[in-house]
Amino acid sequence: MQVYLVGGAVRDQLLGRPIKDKDFVVVGTTVAEMLAAGFHQVGADFPVFLHPTSKEEYALARTERKLGHGYQGFSVHASPEVSLADDLQRRDLTVNAMAIEVISLTDDTPINGEVIDYYDGLEDINSRTLRHVSSAFSEDPLRVLRTARFYGRYYDLGFTIADETLTLMRQLVSSGELAHLSAERIWQESSRAMMQTSPHVYWQQLFESGVLTVCFASLHQAWGNRQVRETVQTALYFAGQMRLNLSQRWSLLMASLDQSLFHLESTIDDTIKKTNSAAKNIASIGNTAKVPKAQTQLATLFVQQAAKLSAINDLTAAQKVDLMQACGAHKEPDRLSQLLVTSHVLQLSQQHRQMMLALNSFHAISMGDIAPNLEGPAIGAALRQARIEHLQAQSTTKNKP
Repeated sequence: MQVYLVGGAVRDQLLGRPIKDKDFVVVGTTVAEMLAAGFHQVGADFPVFLHPTSKEEYALARTERKLGHGYQGFSVHASPEVSLADDLQRRDLTVNAMAIEVISLTDDTPINGEVIDYYDGLEDINSRTLRHVSSAFSEDPLRVLRTARFYGRYYDLGFTIADETLTLMRQLVSSGELAHLSAERIWQESSRAMMQTSPHVYWQQLFESGVLTVCFASLHQAWGNRQVRETVQTALYFAGQMRLNLSQRWSLLMASLDQSLFHLESTIDDTIKKTNSAAKNIASIGNTAKVPKAQTQLATLFVQQAAKLSAINDLTAAQKVDLMQACGAHKEPDRLSQLLVTSHVLQLSQQHRQMMLALNSFHAISMGDIAPNLEGPAIGAALRQARIEHLQAQSTTKNKP
């Protein structure tokens, strides 16, 4: 019998990240021997066991064979003959397919600390690349979401997704396999990604790879507008930096569905229609994606009250009373605080986008854009005027998708 620390614990150790969970693979043993050693089997047909004291997961080395659609359509084979290399080959990414041998089932001290790396995970750690282990990646549609989540998780370390892996992700989307994912698993991956430091990266990747068209169609449609997409991505980035809670982050994402919040040209009647439509779409996503009630409620309340929240200093006494009642602040004052912070983050992202556009416009004008015969202060004045005119011209098209 040989026991190995595998997966995320090895990856995060190499990256210098805190290790949250330890998972182990056991080679050369049977279910009966694991039970005799005091381990508790998780599920009747899946060879995973919990350690009797640490409750950490120990899985028998296994292989999987695709039989049907979705992430559950697999036949699992576990036996003493399955090697470590066989087991690691079925994993999603090379950085998750490394192992370190430990002393025994009862002692997880590494034997020598050597990293066992059959699929070049160490090389991809060093090059900061997320790459699939094998073509079996395409057999499990959940891996599209997992790869996007890992991308967001390690984005600040400079990781990118390998081109060939991106190709497989897009092929999975085109194949229709994602339609077989359960709403619960989609929400599980998405909510975990939402609480990372860079939540915007996950959603950006899902948009670019076409996943949103399958799992969040109305969000994909809203993000077709570049201003909406970039503003919300920036808001999610700020939400991660400011450690907003899940409900607040979900509210910012769902704000994408109400384009009246992004200062796009609209009449009062159009604004009301857009807000009502957004509320319905938020409820629809909540139902189909199995979003918890708390997140859906705050997101709906946010889009409905966004105009008042953004103009809180200009509200009359009557309007403030109405806002407090609408938010239930007299019963849950913390909810109003959450909404105000969420509103502030959205406004901050809008201001940030405007200034980034202005900065890009500023850099677009150089000496070659003014008269060549100017001298002295006239050069600075001409550059300033040219930049003003360029920014004004850019502003007339800023709301275009």
